[in-house]
Amino acid sequence: MSPGGSDKHSTLMDREISKSEIRKAAIKKWSIASGVVLAVTVAIFVAMHYVSPSVERSSLRFSEVDTGSLETMISGSGRVVPAFEQIINSPIQSRIVEVYCREGDSVDVGTPLLLLDLQSANTSLQKIAGERRIKSYRNRQEDISASNEISNLEMEIKVKEMAVSRLAAVAENERLLDSIGSGTGEQVRQAELALKTGRLELSQLRTRLKNLRESSRAAEASRGVELAIVDESYGEMARTLEDARLRSPRKAIVTYIANEIGRQVAMGEKVAVISDLDHFKVKASVAETFSDKLFTGAPAIVRVGKIELPARISNVTPQSKEGAIQFTVILEDDNNPRLRSGASAEVYVKTDLKENVVRVANSSYYAGPGSYTLWVLSSDGKSLQRRNVSLGESSPEHVEVLSGLSPGEKVVANDLEQYKSHETLRIND
Repeated sequence: MSPGGSDKHSTLMDREISKSEIRKAAIKKWSIASGVVLAVTVAIFVAMHYVSPSVERSSLRFSEVDTGSLETMISGSGRVVPAFEQIINSPIQSRIVEVYCREGDSVDVGTPLLLLDLQSANTSLQKIAGERRIKSYRNRQEDISASNEISNLEMEIKVKEMAVSRLAAVAENERLLDSIGSGTGEQVRQAELALKTGRLELSQLRTRLKNLRESSRAAEASRGVELAIVDESYGEMARTLEDARLRSPRKAIVTYIANEIGRQVAMGEKVAVISDLDHFKVKASVAETFSDKLFTGAPAIVRVGKIELPARISNVTPQSKEGAIQFTVILEDDNNPRLRSGASAEVYVKTDLKENVVRVANSSYYAGPGSYTLWVLSSDGKSLQRRNVSLGESSPEHVEVLSGLSPGEKVVANDLEQYKSHETLRIND
């Protein structure tokens, strides 16, 4: 190569590349890389949506849609509780002196549970007893005083009656003497005036006696009421003192007891709970929208684990709490060995019986009337298709199909939530 050519090449190599050229080169590289990433993303998206994943047939559980009767029910949740449970509260403010039982102990009627300090209660009872004796003595004293006053007035009336009789005889004699000329008219008038005055005084005494007797009876009744109030206070305090000995009211199991000796307890504070763990009931709740379908005596089914027990509603709470209605269910077999206090339970309350209903087996996907997306087996049995269906009321065994399914079709009962982005699933045999 000639020296002139070499100089020209050297000049080209040494020339500075402009910024615009560098920018164009960078944009070109970025465009190529972005295009590759976009192509890969699109490919993955297409693969996810148009390449159907597969599931093993052996892992699937199918429910066949059929036609039949449906005993409609409303479902709720509940908890098994003892059929009898009594909370024992302290009837007085005191402190725990002794504890006789432990949680889990069986107790009979009258079995002592714990002992409270009763010194203050005994003092109060003795004080009321003393007040009662004092009031009883005072009542007796007042009764005697009133009786004496009545007796004295009765005696005064008898004396006055004899005096009036004597004045009547004098007046009669004066009238007789006056009629034969031996007396005077003035003497007759004086005798009759004395008689009239005596009779008025006698009438006044009799009125005083009547009023005194009525007043005495009223005072006696008032004293009787006062004494009855004291007796009632004494009886109430005696019962409180007896209740404070804290004995079991029936044969049961101790499920809670305050066992801290020396601890202060307030009046009304819970100190023990006894429960009948041989018999149970269920406390349950349903959505407030079903309140009109709940009534005392309504038949129900309680499912605890794998067992189902017939039952009936025994009580419905009229007020809703947090959008739910509370009710209590009594079990026919309330001492079933599978029942445990605190166990969760499903409660189905029977509401109606429908005939010729398109139905499908009740499964975990059902949570009440509404729209659902279910997997349905294809006609050739080789794939599953997602389908929107509308479901209505239910029983423990079946759910009413309102639309989207036909008798003879099979629905997957398994949970296939992980495939919710797909429309079709292939089945591997």
